[in-house]
Amino acid sequence: MSSSYFTPTRVFSGAIALRVIFLFYGLLQDAYSPVKYTDIDYMVFTDAARYVSQGLSPYERETYRYTPLLAWILIPTSWPGTFWFSFGKLLFAISDVVAGWFIFIILQAPEGGAMTAERALKYASVWLLNPMVATISTRGSSEGLLAVMVVALLWAVIRRRIALAGILLGLSVHLKIYPFIYGASIIWSLESPRTSTPVHKRSSTPTDSIEQLSSIKRIFKFFNRSRTILITSSLTTFISLNLLMYAIYFKPFLQHTFLYHLTRIDHRHNFSPYNTLLHLSSAAPDKVSSLKLESLAFIPQIAISAVLIPIALSKRDLAGTMLAQTFAFVAFNKVCTSQYFLWYLILLPFYLPTSSFLSRPHLGILALTLWISTQALWLHQAYNLEFLGLSTFVPGLFVGGILFFGVNIWVLGVVVEDIGGWRGSGGDMMVGEVGRGYS
Repeated sequence: MSSSYFTPTRVFSGAIALRVIFLFYGLLQDAYSPVKYTDIDYMVFTDAARYVSQGLSPYERETYRYTPLLAWILIPTSWPGTFWFSFGKLLFAISDVVAGWFIFIILQAPEGGAMTAERALKYASVWLLNPMVATISTRGSSEGLLAVMVVALLWAVIRRRIALAGILLGLSVHLKIYPFIYGASIIWSLESPRTSTPVHKRSSTPTDSIEQLSSIKRIFKFFNRSRTILITSSLTTFISLNLLMYAIYFKPFLQHTFLYHLTRIDHRHNFSPYNTLLHLSSAAPDKVSSLKLESLAFIPQIAISAVLIPIALSKRDLAGTMLAQTFAFVAFNKVCTSQYFLWYLILLPFYLPTSSFLSRPHLGILALTLWISTQALWLHQAYNLEFLGLSTFVPGLFVGGILFFGVNIWVLGVVVEDIGGWRGSGGDMMVGEVGRGYS
């Protein structure tokens, strides 16, 4: 038996134990401390589930901004007893561990880096043994569900189970909007194998006709079998779920699950540089400019995360591209909370093995230090505002948000540069490969 700590039994036992400890600690803190361990979002989830169990709409619960499917899943939390109330936390924690298992098996796959089990576990531990990940899931945040679906989506793509990948993509976008950005990178990566074609002699056919035929041929070639299956299965899943929910809950479903996010102005616990503007919009909506910036904030966010990054990088490294997309999406999002960091942390183990942050340790230490310290600066100002009643919006929170945003943009630049440099001179990477070094 290996003397290393990094064996499947030890790592996964440690991951489970970490979450069990946090779950029981949370029960004690909730029982004896005025500051509750359970996330306020979990109370929203469980209230909505209770309404559903009574035959009512989950949107009877004010601030429930999610698909009814989540409330359906959490119906057991409405049953009597502490265990059943904690059912959702347990489900989210289990999802964390399952996501870690997917990371482990992907990193060992030939398409994912062909790592030894020990080395794969070291990188999977970035997720599995991360106290931040365990804390967020055991407090009752549902991000663990999305994490397991995103990494399962990546697994399905690299194993060429395209129909399954489409179903997972459609389901994940229904549960939470942001995974739609992966559609572009996956579609772009699913290129048909290139075949050598002879150099044609100049034809007497008119140039315009040749170009027209060539354009039509390129369009048909683009929609190859894999791309067609992915698009069809994902859209069918997404549309079917939405039609079902709309048939049951009508307009409130559309408003709270999708449309609300275009104009949301959440400003509490929001690291975004939009934070101060959102606070002004919520406090005095009639006195703010008629130009609703919160409705336009998604334009640069989507342009970078769903268009530019996939086009530039997805044929070189799919997992790395998904990480860069998610990092950009979170950094440019008008609402940025700690839970959102899990969206890209789940993809970090695929990028780290050959990243500049590990090959140049001083760069990695600097990035981590700046990322943590600018968060701490913002949190200090937020503490002064929310607990001490001091007005710290300007310059405190505003400057803190700008500095944190600046660090995120710098880190994103390093990530993009790393992925862009992974393509060797031998040609494009094989479809579905998630680690560098394949050509």
